[in-house]
Amino acid sequence: MTDINGERRARAAGGVLVAATVAAGLMAGAFYVFACAVMPALARSGDRVYVDVMRDINDVIQNPVFLLVFMGALALAGLAGWQSRGLPGSRWIWAGAAAYALAFLVTVVGNVPLNDALARPGDPAALRERFEDPWVAWNVVRAVLSTLATACLAAGLTTRGRRPARSAPRTPQRPTAPHADRPPTTGHRRTPVASQDRGPDNI
Repeated sequence: MTDINGERRARAAGGVLVAATVAAGLMAGAFYVFACAVMPALARSGDRVYVDVMRDINDVIQNPVFLLVFMGALALAGLAGWQSRGLPGSRWIWAGAAAYALAFLVTVVGNVPLNDALARPGDPAALRERFEDPWVAWNVVRAVLSTLATACLAAGLTTRGRRPARSAPRTPQRPTAPHADRPPTTGHRRTPVASQDRGPDNI
């Protein structure tokens, strides 16, 4: 019964680790897209268009699906690290949890206040000047951190998936007596040739 409960806990912990890895990967992809496509495209726009589009993005992105993954990745990574204590790959998992926690902190401390400042009324050119460069820099930082978190969690998942190969049990061999395997040798005795009686004619 203990082995069954241990197997169930191991499967549950593995499922949490997989979910944490997927969630961190989704966030890394979102930040990556912003860094490589969204922000460079908006950089070509005028001040009014830039501010309006960023305001719309910041408003739309606050939806249950995004927030579930954004906050769930942090909770799942921490839970996976706690469940992995004493197991192979625990260092990788804790490293991934720490990296994503830093990415989460960068978002809360760096990007969110800039989003709030952009939402205030003001001159579009002035708002953009105070917003664009810091927000892009913080986004690159969190993209790198979340990517690192995904890689570490995946490494921990791979390490936990490896199981040492079990050596086949050796079949005990019975001690054999010396020369037991040799076929019995049969001695060939020479039959003595009977001497012939010499007759008187052979003298």
